[in-house]
This record gives sequence, C-alpha cells and structure tokens, in this order.
Amino acid sequence: MSSFLKVSTAKAPGAIGPYSQAIVANGFVFVSGQIPVIPETGEIVSDDIQEQTRQSLKNLKHVLEAANSSLAQVVKTTVFIKNMDDFAKINKVYAEAFGDHKPARACVEVARLPKDVKVEIDGIALMIEAKI
Repeated sequence: MSSFLKVSTAKAPGAIGPYSQAIVANGFVFVSGQIPVIPETGEIVSDDIQEQTRQSLKNLKHVLEAANSSLAQVVKTTVFIKNMDDFAKINKVYAEAFGDHKPARACVEVARLPKDVKVEIDGIALMIEAKI
C-alpha cells in the first residue's frame, strides 16, 4: 500500500471543506482546485477574469512549491470557467504563466463555482524530488 502526504501552505487559500490543498502520492502532486482568493485577506482578487486567472495560477504555484514542485512540473490541469466567452482571456494569462511548457488540459464551463468566482484551476504535477 502506498502512502500519501497532505500538503498545506499559508501562501494559498486554505481548504474550505473536507479536503486538502494538495496530496503527494507516488511522486505526484495532486492539487485541489484553486480559486482567485488572496490568502492574506480571504477576499476575491477582483471581478476581472484575467486577474482572477492570474491569482488562481499564483495560488496553484504556491501549493506546488509547498509540495516541492513547480508549474514547470505540471502534467495536467483542469480549468473550470463560468463563461466560455472568457476562454481567450483565460488562455492569454495561462500561456504567460506556463510559457513554453504546455501541460495537458481540460477546460469546462460550469454553472457556478465556490464564492461565485469566474475561474478555478486544479493540477497534477511531478515532484522535483522527494523532500516532504
């Protein structure tokens, strides 16, 4: 039986339900959906979709770093968006964050997201090395 470790960091919003920010198992980091909440204040960054995407990716990055990983190690993301009309704006910020690294991705329009945000992003990444 393989073991797993819970990941937690104050640099990203805490879990608002019965789940972990991330779990490390078998050399992979499974990051729960990150929404555009500023961890220090608990507030949504703004109503702007690009700022929300940027903050969600920043939160994802901080959770990955707490698990000894990074955006460069991401193999798959899922992007949940409230309005598919925002797809191009989200893609622009997403491309800036990942650069030449292009992990597999699904993008799904949903009826509603936690705290009525416009975007939520989860991810699966490789660990850089087993340090936890």
